Amino acid sequence: MKDFFKGKKVLLTGHTGFKGSWLALWLHSLGADVLGYALEPNTEPSLFKVLNLENKIQSVFGDITDEDHLKKIFDSFRPEIVFHLAAQPLVRLSYAEPVLTYKTNVIGTLNVLEAARAAGSVKAFVNITTDKCYENREISKGYTEDEPMGGYDMYSSSKGCVEIMSASYRRCFLEDSYAMATVRAGNVIGGGDWAQDRLLPDCVRQINEGKTIEIRNPSAVRPWQHVLEPLGAYILLAKLLFTQGAKYAQGFNIGPEEGHVLTVGEIASMAVKFYGKGKVEIRKKDNLHEANLLMLDINKAKRVLGWKPVYTAEQAVEKTIEWYKLFYSGREDMSAFTLNQIKDYEKDLLSWKKN
Repeated sequence: MKDFFKGKKVLLTGHTGFKGSWLALWLHSLGADVLGYALEPNTEPSLFKVLNLENKIQSVFGDITDEDHLKKIFDSFRPEIVFHLAAQPLVRLSYAEPVLTYKTNVIGTLNVLEAARAAGSVKAFVNITTDKCYENREISKGYTEDEPMGGYDMYSSSKGCVEIMSASYRRCFLEDSYAMATVRAGNVIGGGDWAQDRLLPDCVRQINEGKTIEIRNPSAVRPWQHVLEPLGAYILLAKLLFTQGAKYAQGFNIGPEEGHVLTVGEIASMAVKFYGKGKVEIRKKDNLHEANLLMLDINKAKRVLGWKPVYTAEQAVEKTIEWYKLFYSGREDMSAFTLNQIKDYEKDLLSWKKN
């Protein structure tokens, strides 16, 4: 994989976010010429700053809803590969900011697709959406890629719209242009996420502040996975799109194996276990709707891409808490440690492929 990305011009939207920062560091380590386009970091601490990414990659602060600025960056950089991660990614924020959510997720994505087409240099486009794009019927089986798009809340429905729009865009405009796939990943965890209203970041904050961890919906089931699992799939898919084109220009689910889908309560309890301190309590739910059961069927990704998850949910939580414990101890170079977690994952990935 390193030989493939070495020297490739890669444009990554959302590089200042949690997943984007991990992906930027990984692509940089593979020798790619990376340009990130995103809003300035909006959390403190910020993984983008912790990893010192401003000194590792080219970084442009901008809004994907700014069509003219985005097009200028594409035209000047002329990327060969695009990873589109920029989004308003929070379910609960979408209740407070529905217009922002739709502008960013739908119109912003369309702007990125258009800028890539106009640039004329792009060969592969990995378009990241979410598992919440499906019409969730609270069924006890994983959703497959051919099931209806939907979404109860504004965030989820905006991502369903992105999937529908992306499929239309592919049919209408990309037959003689770049190859574009959408990827639907589940609940991603890992070190360096400080966003509000996410389970493990909230657990870590409360543990470090000596507070009780309060959870709203302990029985809710989600497809938890370490951040390196979907990022590894995105990287693999980019290579396949670049080298083989339209064959892989479709939608893919990326998530854990069915037996590793756990509840919110189980994940919070694991966080306490691996941190070695903390206490979990159930608090009264508010009136905002949250899904109770959501799982993905990942057989297509395993069959078509030759991808499968490496870590169990418990391993994902353990590696996540290990990252945060070292960060808050102040004793580690977190950029080097994060890169070591990436390298360990690459070794584990090679190990199962050999077997």
